[in-house]
Amino acid sequence: MIQALNELGFMFAIIKGIAMIKIGNAPCSWGVEFSDDPRNPSWRKVLEENSEAGFSGIELGPVGFMPEDPFILSEALDEFDQQLIGGVVFRPFHNPDKWDFVLDGAIRTCKSLMAHKAKHLVLIDSISPRRAPTAGRCDEAEQMSSAEWKVFKDRITTVAKIGTEEYGLTVGIHAHAAGFIDFEPEIYRLLEEVDESYLKICFDTGHHSYAGFDPVSFIRRCIQRISYMHFKDIDPIVKEDVVSKRTDFYSACGQGIFCNLGRGDVDFETIRELLLENNFDGWCTVEQDCDPEGKTSPLDDAKINRAYLQSIGFTGR
Repeated sequence: MIQALNELGFMFAIIKGIAMIKIGNAPCSWGVEFSDDPRNPSWRKVLEENSEAGFSGIELGPVGFMPEDPFILSEALDEFDQQLIGGVVFRPFHNPDKWDFVLDGAIRTCKSLMAHKAKHLVLIDSISPRRAPTAGRCDEAEQMSSAEWKVFKDRITTVAKIGTEEYGLTVGIHAHAAGFIDFEPEIYRLLEEVDESYLKICFDTGHHSYAGFDPVSFIRRCIQRISYMHFKDIDPIVKEDVVSKRTDFYSACGQGIFCNLGRGDVDFETIRELLLENNFDGWCTVEQDCDPEGKTSPLDDAKINRAYLQSIGFTGR
């Protein structure tokens, strides 16, 4: 039985046992990657347009983009009929000199999520100059030494424990192009070394394709540890070009590597089937990373992405 839970929002609810799939969106779909980027739209505009596009769930975006005063953000979420889904700590876990910066972002995000009864804390090792040239090239990517890996893993574990034990959140590791958790072997290694009670997976379909691996195969293997999904598609022609030319991540975004859902190489129809078969219970958040000064309208893209998901069975509204 399929039931629309929110007439004004965009939720796809499948009543199958207690499982429920819900669809949200994120500020990066408006080009918001860093909170201090002067090209960013206002946080209120993101909430307003997300609602206009038919979505009822939103992420915090980078630390500091959304107001950290719970009263101010709560009023706006109510005004635009939005539910806070989660927040991302996109900071350099790989850099020992930036640990205080990483920890500050994690604590601030945890506090915001708890204040709004959001569930998902997402950890992403941000882009490293050592890995940027080999994004999409697993065999060529520089690896950490054993000593580096140990302290890197310990930092991720520390934040994961803070999120779960102190704030009651579900923490997921998110692979990202040009970071030190990018390719499948690195994901598997981390998952083997960090207890599942602290660290699950926020699986990003687009970054997995960018890395040169098959999202569908990974979901089949790891579905029981996936707590949260990011829906992103990859233009295969742009991917081939940026990988061969060693184009940096943000330039690749500007070239449109993350295309509208359904227009790239990610098989969302099969992914939907796998989620249903495995009673996936949670949020799938659209992330179409883009250039804030890009040629397309984020609002138009959000509507296109929503319409595509509806067309393959993620119905609602």
